[in-house]
Amino acid sequence: MATTPVSWEPDDEWELINDDGFVYKHRKRPRVDLPSSTSAPGLSDPAVEEQNRRQRKKRALLKLKHKYQQEIEHQQQKYRQPDDAATSSYRVTTTSPVPPEQSSDSACQHLVNELLLQTEAQKSIIGDVARLCDVAEALCSATEENFTKSFTELPVWALKPHELMTSLYED
Repeated sequence: MATTPVSWEPDDEWELINDDGFVYKHRKRPRVDLPSSTSAPGLSDPAVEEQNRRQRKKRALLKLKHKYQQEIEHQQQKYRQPDDAATSSYRVTTTSPVPPEQSSDSACQHLVNELLLQTEAQKSIIGDVARLCDVAEALCSATEENFTKSFTELPVWALKPHELMTSLYED
């Protein structure tokens, strides 16, 4: 994709970029590849220019890698936050202003109470899910029974086999 600047004014801080029909605006960067007024045009060495271009590219890629690495670390920290919240709540309870001989007992008691509440909540959730499963199974069984009943109670099955055969021959 070739990017071409649409406007280039030296006193303007923003530059419009047209990238294959996608137009956007970004801050201008200082142009290092513009020839200075003291140097003569056409005397630049292509090998030096290529080396400078590679260095700029390498710096840009390293900067991008660093940015993405920071973003990955930030997301991992956000992912680990619930685990850290549980450990930090434990730390808060252990640093409460309680006499030293009672601090460990009360912290353990508080932790045990929290764990009991969690297990009771999990037990009630499991019970609710089990009831929902039973209701779903009953609905499925009733639907299946009605479906099979609709086939077994057809008027064709009311006849005896000989009568059925004769009625089929008559048609």
